[in-house]
Amino acid sequence: MQTKKKRRFEMPDAFVIIFGILVLAVLLTYIVPAGEFQREEVDGRNIVIDGTYERIESQPASLLSTFTSIQQGLVDSAPIIFMVLIVGAAVAVIDHTGAINSGVNALISKTKNQKYLLVAAFISIFAILDFFGISGNVIIAFIPIGIVLARALKLDPIVGVAMVYLGQYVGVATGTFDPVITGLAQSIAELPLFSGWHLRLTAFFILIIITMIYILRYVKRIEKDPSKRIITFAETDGGVQGPVEEFGPFTGRHKVVLLTALVFMGSFIYGVFKMEWSTNELAGIFIMMSIAVAIVGRIHMNDFVKVFIKGAQDIVYGALVIGLARAVVVVLENGKILDTIVSAAVQPMAEMPMFLAAESMFVFNLLFNLIITSGTGQAAIVMPFMVPLADMLDITRQTAVLAFKMGDGITNIIAPTSGVLMAVLAIGKVPYAKWFKFVLPLVLMWSVVGLIMVAIAVMTGYN
Repeated sequence: MQTKKKRRFEMPDAFVIIFGILVLAVLLTYIVPAGEFQREEVDGRNIVIDGTYERIESQPASLLSTFTSIQQGLVDSAPIIFMVLIVGAAVAVIDHTGAINSGVNALISKTKNQKYLLVAAFISIFAILDFFGISGNVIIAFIPIGIVLARALKLDPIVGVAMVYLGQYVGVATGTFDPVITGLAQSIAELPLFSGWHLRLTAFFILIIITMIYILRYVKRIEKDPSKRIITFAETDGGVQGPVEEFGPFTGRHKVVLLTALVFMGSFIYGVFKMEWSTNELAGIFIMMSIAVAIVGRIHMNDFVKVFIKGAQDIVYGALVIGLARAVVVVLENGKILDTIVSAAVQPMAEMPMFLAAESMFVFNLLFNLIITSGTGQAAIVMPFMVPLADMLDITRQTAVLAFKMGDGITNIIAPTSGVLMAVLAIGKVPYAKWFKFVLPLVLMWSVVGLIMVAIAVMTGYN
């Protein structure tokens, strides 16, 4: 007898999901009318001028341009793609010295294996960093530390990524004292920098509590029943590393290696604030760091090259996903339909009651962020409309900034078009489908908090 096996539904690969979104974007260029706003340059950024929208000749994507958009997406994303490859390579060099594993295990030993405390501490550290807008893209460099900690605590890669990345995005979503994205939004709204911080601070504490409970409940669940892990280390790297004792003692050389890495990371954070460094400088810093670590760790030059190349090879998959995600935006921009989408969304808000319009601002930013995941890019496009709309509806401009900021930050933790998210998942070797399954309930919870915060802002005349 032949037995017919039922085929279980399998979540598509990240490439399949994003290519499907790309096809949808191509179809939209045939359906949505083309149009554009005039723009003016303010402090080096192209800011949309409200009231200047006009229809232009349709420019739908052709079959060839659909596929060349992938190449263009890779070219446009080259700084972050190569930065990810270099970060992966440099981390592999540090990992080769054994410093990260031994250091994490020494930390676990000092805290007497208090895994809940350690996970909560990591979430708090990265939330506080972006509370002040510090980490940004550099968060990618900390993912390996989260992964090593999760492995040493006998958890899974999801926890390793979540306690670093979700911690960061608690800070991003609220932007309490973020001088870049919150600063730009408030500048466009002609508000004092960091004004209205008290409500954003309240949102910060609510989100960090929800996020900690959510992650720690998952930790508790997989501790009780390991079969409930969404993904295992065996799936990501072919086998779980040995028990804690096999990593060896945390030696003086290990300490010097980690101190060397810390000095280079610290120099980059300093450069971000003092010299406006970005992804190119981060890549350069990590190349320098890998060489310095190799010298301190006494790695032979030929071995250094092999380890460096192998580290880059391990995350090529994720690096290519970043380029494919960017291709979606390339199609929408070349088809000239992004401005049409914004114009069509903003006009109905002007006819809504004040309370509903404010909530609609938040929901619009929440969804628009799936297309434009850059906070500054979204602020430059959206805030010029939010400000006059808020004035017309008698909503405070501070409320408009809050609706933008929370909408901008929340969906970044799930958007497949986010280059940073795809880079983080590439470093952590977590498939997008697995991450989506884990993080979707949290996105919904954060969104409810956003709706409540905007409602409070409207009712209190937030200013």
